Amino acid sequence: MTQLTHAVLWDMDGTLIDSHEYHWQAWRETMAAVDRPITFDQFTATFGWRNDTILRAFYGFDLPPGEVDRIGGVKEERYRELVRARGIDLLPGAGRWLDRLKAAGWRQAVASSAPRANIDAILNALKLDHFFDALVSAEDVQRGKPDPQVFLTAAERVGVPPPRCVVVEDAPAGIEGAHRAGMRAIGVLTTHADLPGDRVVHTLDQLDDGAFDEWVR
Repeated sequence: MTQLTHAVLWDMDGTLIDSHEYHWQAWRETMAAVDRPITFDQFTATFGWRNDTILRAFYGFDLPPGEVDRIGGVKEERYRELVRARGIDLLPGAGRWLDRLKAAGWRQAVASSAPRANIDAILNALKLDHFFDALVSAEDVQRGKPDPQVFLTAAERVGVPPPRCVVVEDAPAGIEGAHRAGMRAIGVLTTHADLPGDRVVHTLDQLDDGAFDEWVR
């Protein structure tokens, strides 16, 4: 009998790593430099979105597309500078699950709204490249979460049908995108007080050993 494949599609910020403070500092400095300050509440409400969507949410459509790209690029370079200068750690339980799932034969992918350079910076800093069979970043999709495109693209790249994929997310938009893709979703309460996930935990080390298997039998 042919063994069925299964996959875990990881959001990165807030699920694998706690990058909240670095992103907040980078956005705060970048927007202050262009005399368009933002509040912490604005930042938190848009955490995990694509940069173009974030900037449109802040300032509508009065920013020309070229300026959106420029500001977003400055912010992300500042974020990567912080990662390189200060380092970054995996969130509790993330390393255990990366190891466990790989050993059990699960395919794994990053499915993130972050730019590819940010994903590469994190994977290089933490030496995680060998865990992942595919990477999907902001450059690979035209529509951000809650559109399911990022998850459907990741599933296609790892060769696993959507019903046999489990998404790990920390944001309501990501949970919605996973469900719209026909996938189950584990919510991690890193940046939000509540999530509509199929299972919700404060940290990944709270998951029991069969947490992923039960959905893809």
